[in-house]
Amino acid sequence: MREKFTDKYDLTLFITTMLMVSIGIVAIFSATFANTSNTDFYLKQLIFGVIGLVIMVVISFLPPKYFSKFSYASYIFAIILLVLVLLFGKTINGNKSWFYIGGFGIQPSEFAKIATVLALANFLNPGEGDKNPNKILDFIKACIFILIPFTLVKLQHDTGTSLVFLSFLIPIFFWAGLSPFILFSIIAPVALAILSFLGNIYFYAGLIVVIISLYFFKRGILISVLVLAINITAGFSVHFLYSKLQVYQQNRIMAVFDPTLDPLGSGYNVIQSKVAIGSGGIFGKGFLQGTQTQLRFIPEQWTDFIFCMIGEEFGLIGASVIIILYLIIILKLINNASSSRNKFMSLTCIGFASLFLFHLLINVGMTIGIMPVIGIPLPLVSYGVSSLLSFMAMIGIGMNAYRHRNIYI
Repeated sequence: MREKFTDKYDLTLFITTMLMVSIGIVAIFSATFANTSNTDFYLKQLIFGVIGLVIMVVISFLPPKYFSKFSYASYIFAIILLVLVLLFGKTINGNKSWFYIGGFGIQPSEFAKIATVLALANFLNPGEGDKNPNKILDFIKACIFILIPFTLVKLQHDTGTSLVFLSFLIPIFFWAGLSPFILFSIIAPVALAILSFLGNIYFYAGLIVVIISLYFFKRGILISVLVLAINITAGFSVHFLYSKLQVYQQNRIMAVFDPTLDPLGSGYNVIQSKVAIGSGGIFGKGFLQGTQTQLRFIPEQWTDFIFCMIGEEFGLIGASVIIILYLIIILKLINNASSSRNKFMSLTCIGFASLFLFHLLINVGMTIGIMPVIGIPLPLVSYGVSSLLSFMAMIGIGMNAYRHRNIYI
């Protein structure tokens, strides 16, 4: 029996991706329409969108073994680029994370995301040996794959992108079979640290939940006490760590809770973004009719704050469509991970789904004022050559997983 066309090609993922790229080009055009010095941004995005399309399609046809075979080499190459950009890169907005080639900015950290996911997936792939994330040594080795690029990007003073490398740690470990107790031991201290920052009552409530959870895990008194001690330390040390942040980083965090504390500084973008989205109402003001957008109240609104332009000119309906399209991409990647018989490709798809979800939550969250402003682009939509090509490459690998889902190797 001949296979159906849709059995070989993930049309849903392909069409959704191209819709997102097209929406991004239109959004960038509007965001730069009144800025005569940046009117070519949408043209650059269009050109590299076509290039990304070619890359995406080619990647979707490659044999899956190529990705695992060259995963470590691509990871090493990405690390070398991250070191070189620290030494010779150009500093933009305080981040030394760019190479400029032929008038285009190239950000190696964007491609390092793909390389790190591939290398980690290959390391945890049971077909490559007896690696087990529940073994302490293997767990530490796997963490090192992430900590190296995380540290190098953090040294570039790009806190937002460095955090991205942590976003797929838990999902990939979970998909690789990490025990629920270890997952709990990783997540609980982070959760308690956040709750402690919000207030003592939240911290103590969270601590009670941790104690109850440890009782049901029944892992022995010594291990339980150790985990509890780590959680308490995380909660009590958060304010000390906060004091060690740069002033601008502290201001960005506080702007989440009250942007009016610094309305002309760290809270400015959040205030203007919330005004733009709120003024769009249900149906929006219309294409090129957004006052906040066209009068350029929001700096760099074609990059990290592109979502507020969509909310203002296309309203709640337009913003909802964007979020629904992202959810389709994320769910398709998860579905492809679930249906793939190739464990390496399965882990890779989970990593990419996590990247998309993290970018979506942080970017939309910071534009509506519930997340700190840490410079995270909106995938496939925000202006940026490196970001666009890297996310389209991820989609290509996701389509590849669907095409070869019945192949073990």
